[in-house]
Amino acid sequence: MNNKSDTPITVIGLGRMGQVLAGAFLDAGHPTTVWNRTPSKADQLVARGARLAPTVGDAFKADSLTIVCVTDYAAMYELLGAGDVALDGTTLINLTSGDSTQARDAARWAEKHGARYLDGAIMAIPQAIGTDDAVILHSGPQPDFETHKPTLDALGTVTYLGADHGLASLYDVAGLAMMWSVLNAWLQGTALLRSVGVDAATYAPFARQIAAGVAAWLPGYAEQIDGGSYPAEVSALETDARAMAHLIEESEAAGVNTELPKLLKAMADRSIAAGHGGEQYPVLIEEFGKPSDN
Repeated sequence: MNNKSDTPITVIGLGRMGQVLAGAFLDAGHPTTVWNRTPSKADQLVARGARLAPTVGDAFKADSLTIVCVTDYAAMYELLGAGDVALDGTTLINLTSGDSTQARDAARWAEKHGARYLDGAIMAIPQAIGTDDAVILHSGPQPDFETHKPTLDALGTVTYLGADHGLASLYDVAGLAMMWSVLNAWLQGTALLRSVGVDAATYAPFARQIAAGVAAWLPGYAEQIDGGSYPAEVSALETDARAMAHLIEESEAAGVNTELPKLLKAMADRSIAAGHGGEQYPVLIEEFGKPSDN
């Protein structure tokens, strides 16, 4: 395994995220080649020591390890499928956002063109890249990940998920589901409290405390889900459903949107009707695991 900081790397795509990725490699001492459709986006990186490849094909000739971070998978295929791009013998690490099917298809496409392929997902804002707060997910062949991990460590906390190329994308959207759910729950509560003059800044510390407390339940709840048994150790689902009704009533009285709490209660009501009212909240995984009615 090569852990020297002089390992060369190429970054294809210099949007806001691509620029900070390339910058992190430069900061770590890696000789860095960059390419972008609009060459001027490389100016600051070139001033810091990066090499600007004249063509995307030349960028691939520069190094054996290439990070791709472009708009979408279609843009990736358009660039990498060009006639002057030789992928044979290269390793592609694709940090372009997409879904798990696209990731698996891209892996097969890359392998047909002679490249090794890892798919990835960036769970961080651009400002966090290069710090431990930047979580970068990777999936694909573990030996390829282990070979390049010392180089990838320049980006932040790099994590290997498994051989299935689609795992990084799946973890990405699962993480976004958590993010949006927490934010939406906070916004629901904030809207309620604003109706009586409590501002968001006053509510935020209490909401953060609640979110941290709920997060602490997750390992135990995960054991129930994985074991398929949901004893009501804390409270029964039917108790939670009554509290959901209170949330709906309070929201209606305050003139606040009730779509989110009504959705939650509808799922709980279906589970209760199926005979799960005396079980604990994680039993709702059975509802989340079903396809939605269209």
